[in-house]
Amino acid sequence: MPCVADWLNSPLSIVQGIFAQNGPSPDWEKKVTEYFTEKLKENNATNWVPSLNDVPLHYLKPNSLVKFRCMVQDMFDPEFYMGVYETIDPNTKTRVLHFGKYRDVSECGPQQEIDLNSSQTVTLERQTFYCVPVPGESAWVKEAYISVSQARVSPSTSYTPSRHKRSYEEDEDMELHPSKQKEQHMGNIGDIHGCGEPKRLETEASAGHQLISPNCSPPLDLNFPLPGEKGPACLVKVYERWDSFKVNDTLEVYGILSVDPVLSIVNNEERENSSSPLDPMECMDTVEEQRVHSPPASLVPRIHVILAQKLQHINPLLPACLNEEESKSFVSSFMMELSPLRAELLGFLTHALLGDSLAAEYLILHLISTVYARRDVLPLGKFTVNLSGCPRNSIFTEHIYRIIQQLVPAAYRLQMTIENMNHSRFIPHKDYTANRLVSGVLQLASNTSLVIDEMLLEQGQLDTTGVHNVTALGNLITWQKVDYDFSYHQMEFPCNINVLITSEGRSLLPSDCQVQLQPQIIPPNMEEYINSLLTAVLPSMLNKFRIFLSLLRLLDYSISDEVTKAVEEDFVEMRKNDPESITADDLHRTLLVARFLSLSAGQTTLSRERWLRAKQLEALRKTRLQQQKCVNGNEL
Repeated sequence: MPCVADWLNSPLSIVQGIFAQNGPSPDWEKKVTEYFTEKLKENNATNWVPSLNDVPLHYLKPNSLVKFRCMVQDMFDPEFYMGVYETIDPNTKTRVLHFGKYRDVSECGPQQEIDLNSSQTVTLERQTFYCVPVPGESAWVKEAYISVSQARVSPSTSYTPSRHKRSYEEDEDMELHPSKQKEQHMGNIGDIHGCGEPKRLETEASAGHQLISPNCSPPLDLNFPLPGEKGPACLVKVYERWDSFKVNDTLEVYGILSVDPVLSIVNNEERENSSSPLDPMECMDTVEEQRVHSPPASLVPRIHVILAQKLQHINPLLPACLNEEESKSFVSSFMMELSPLRAELLGFLTHALLGDSLAAEYLILHLISTVYARRDVLPLGKFTVNLSGCPRNSIFTEHIYRIIQQLVPAAYRLQMTIENMNHSRFIPHKDYTANRLVSGVLQLASNTSLVIDEMLLEQGQLDTTGVHNVTALGNLITWQKVDYDFSYHQMEFPCNINVLITSEGRSLLPSDCQVQLQPQIIPPNMEEYINSLLTAVLPSMLNKFRIFLSLLRLLDYSISDEVTKAVEEDFVEMRKNDPESITADDLHRTLLVARFLSLSAGQTTLSRERWLRAKQLEALRKTRLQQQKCVNGNEL
């Protein structure tokens, strides 16, 4: 029986054994998947598998089993490979059958040649996804995944890249970071894991976000959606059920790591040959496309997927799948302590919002909101909140974002300045020269919290890009979709992004609900105030807050016929009493508030009590807005 070290360190030998036992029969592929599925179910075996998210590439053994938590940023065209092929020894005429699955380079001994005319050859197809770490993933999420990891890794010595000529800047960087010498493959710097990242790579990767040119991405642009992101980008080779995945899906993949330096040599030769005018039909790909689709493996490693699953969420404190029996017991035990926990969270957020408990109530509702269905084009469940009345000339909004980062698995703060609107790339677009989808700030994973900060917005002129970016934000908020730019047409990509807008007056952007902040205290030092707030809360309580917010988004919810009838009658009565100000939008918003109030109390059905509480909250919120309108003398 293979030991743990075999299937972790040498998975290809396990595959070879299964292939040898079953021959070219298609059953061998299914048995490989079943074997690794069973192995990963044993005693938290998933924690033994090294993760590309937290282990530097040079610490990972080539052709070992690895995992990667990622978002599908782009999907390349399918590629053909030799699933089964035969080699022949020219001297002895001995024939050996090989498998090509889970490999980038065909295996062939020194005295063997591949028989391309063999009747045993089987050509198969696989799909390549370009995957990046989940954009905006919070630091506590990364730390929590690292803390449960039991992977044993050490610097890999199984391959030593050739040393080619480098520029002075690269030599200087190698002297400062000698460990990077193991990551230098064919003249490309390979440390992309946040451990002393080279200056050149960091600037070029981030500079890609400032480019507005639709053509030709920078050579080392890893195409991260958000500026300043670090981590590995990977070419993920999928062999089965690739139709079930789509762009922007969050995945966890288990597969065989391929960082073969031969790939760099092959790709360089292809580029040189493609520039030759002798045979233009030899290679139809442009140089830009080859660079993007076949980057050096030291910079963008390959993972040949054995198992891949779509993630419901990326909160490491929750079970991965809530439908399993073990997970159900976790959920039921957690729900027992929900009421006091909600009170603790409300108190925490009230302090964060300078003593405003009503704003804290709405922030809780916002953080557990999610698009649960779509009716035609209308996304149901979205709850964009505009928190107006934020203190002027203050770093309050920055600290509110820090608080949210501590509570949700993924978040990003978008500073809405004229400069950012006019020069940032919000909308992903298709680069036909390189045949890639160039990412934009709004290419985010589902359930990401997007905080739009209008406090820095000043008078200025929006150019064409700025207008398009503001329009894109409006579409995201209203329709929960982003229209990707494919030059000749727009393609709608549905999304599920929680948007919180912080502003002084009413936001320029649409929202589902405007809450006027009424600070009860103005601390003299905002930074000290927020730091003391975060220090005061126990780590165990903070983790419970994180479970609370993630779990409640995943619960089912329904309204009984009896309550539905009562709500309708109540609404008719409200319209009679105040026909001018009560609209269908008010009913829709109050139902949303009631939904999230019920879920935040652990109730999956609407009760009369929650409906009345939702009406009360809405009345308080509207009264505030009316008071502010009277103070300012203008429309909010």
